[in-house]
Amino acid sequence: MAAAARIELIALAGFPRVEPGDDLGQLVAGSLADNALALQSGDVLVLAQKIVSKAEDCYVELADIEPSPEALELAARADKDPRQAELILRESREVLRVRPGVIIVEHRNGYVHANAGIDKSNIEIDPDNPRVLLLPENPDASAQRLRLDLERRTGVAPQVIINDSAGRAWRNGTVGIAIGTAGLEPLFNQVGEKDMFGNVLEVTEPAVADELAAAASLVMGQAAEACPVVLVRGATLQPADTGSGSLLRDRSMDLFR
Repeated sequence: MAAAARIELIALAGFPRVEPGDDLGQLVAGSLADNALALQSGDVLVLAQKIVSKAEDCYVELADIEPSPEALELAARADKDPRQAELILRESREVLRVRPGVIIVEHRNGYVHANAGIDKSNIEIDPDNPRVLLLPENPDASAQRLRLDLERRTGVAPQVIINDSAGRAWRNGTVGIAIGTAGLEPLFNQVGEKDMFGNVLEVTEPAVADELAAAASLVMGQAAEACPVVLVRGATLQPADTGSGSLLRDRSMDLFR
């Protein structure tokens, strides 16, 4: 993988509102055409997690959830709706930290996330029947399906990243991270290479999928911008058939747990 001297990030304007059962491949292909864009070899598409979850109908109505005793105790500690606390427990492997307003967990897919990624922003809410949106069941599989579908429709298989917003243990604010990938190596391993002074690199391993997820998140916006798909051109990422698992730090190497 060569360093990119220039990268373009192009938000697909006018992307339609996504509903359960919608064909994301069709929507993306149509939006590319509407924006007078054609996929090229090496292109990367970054999709907001929310539209993937919506298309896959990851909605849960809180009225259908019966909180367990553990959820009731957790909700009291975190000052949260016990039904949402129950969903957080169901979506998690382990609760790591709790304070009023937030529950930090290891999600069932392995990443450490606030509130298991369960969200109410940018979805339509019925006050009489509130619902929340979960993360996709398998974001890597979702990314791979979209990659193959777009290859069938356009003749080009883009590299795909599904991003979500996440906090960091050592800094304020959130950034976009990759929770699902297809067609690219998420980590660029430069261990053993030499720097400009001839020193051998020992730990250098840029998380290129996260870097592009964050850059695309800046273009997408977080509120009412309605730009959930970004075309990245010029990134020259290493192709690979692996998913996003290499981005997850092994528990034995995690100094924050």
